[in-house]
Amino acid sequence: MLDRLTGLEVFAKVAAMGSLSAAGRAMGMSQTMVTKHIGALEARLGVTLFHRTTRRLSITEAGRNYLEASARVLAELDAADSAVAADRFKPRGVLRLNAPVSFGARQIAPLLPEFARSHPEVSVDLGLNDRIVDLAEEGWDLAIRIGNLRDSSLIARRIAPCRTAVCAAPSYLKAHGTPRRVADLAGHNCLGYTLSRTVGAERWVFGAKGEIDVAVSGDLRANNGDALRAAAIAGQGVIYQPTFIVADALRAGTLRTITLDVPTIEFGGIYAIFLPDRNPPAKVRAFIEFLVGRFMPEPPWDRA
Repeated sequence: MLDRLTGLEVFAKVAAMGSLSAAGRAMGMSQTMVTKHIGALEARLGVTLFHRTTRRLSITEAGRNYLEASARVLAELDAADSAVAADRFKPRGVLRLNAPVSFGARQIAPLLPEFARSHPEVSVDLGLNDRIVDLAEEGWDLAIRIGNLRDSSLIARRIAPCRTAVCAAPSYLKAHGTPRRVADLAGHNCLGYTLSRTVGAERWVFGAKGEIDVAVSGDLRANNGDALRAAAIAGQGVIYQPTFIVADALRAGTLRTITLDVPTIEFGGIYAIFLPDRNPPAKVRAFIEFLVGRFMPEPPWDRA
């Protein structure tokens, strides 16, 4: 079966040049193939597009009408091709970005005005949730993920380290004492993050390689780190959270770092991930480079 789009292009070229052979030479195609394309078009449409004689070829009235319509189609296709090609080189269009709630609200959203000033032709559609989204199925251009990545089919760029801290409010430590060893946590009200296997509601993992596993318990568990942070600041208990959530409270003194006999775990990192593409759109590349420039090698929340 002959390609319909190529048939349109052949038809337009024949009409412009008034010759089957000239159109063939211009398109790098044999006259026989040109004739086949025109014949296929006429058969499908049920009309004659050209009057042919041994000396002359002229377009019919039906051909002129069809030429006008096909010219619009070809022009729109050229415009679409140009737009897609331009997207590869110039950041523009809507960037659909997904990020975890706390990280997105605390660390991504405040940077968006600066990115908008630098890239005025890009608008950001920011979605915040803590579940693992399907980029292809849900139509996200880019997602931020924290910790070790499990889906190897995606392209990932590390944009920041992800350190953690055990902390509590001064009022809690004054009332209940300060734990010195990880074993001491069993005697404290530990507020757990339900979406994590390493700093969760029933066990906290310590050590550079996560080799120390400690059972914990407490009277609050939540699926959002900011909720735990707020409870800790109010003096309810001890939390074990990424520093991007608690750094401002530590600087303000509303939370205090608890130094134990085993170091806290460092998550695998914070990553920007996108679907496999040898040439991702310029808007995706631009946003990733923007984040790397702000967060690497030392993210602002971890700076003294």
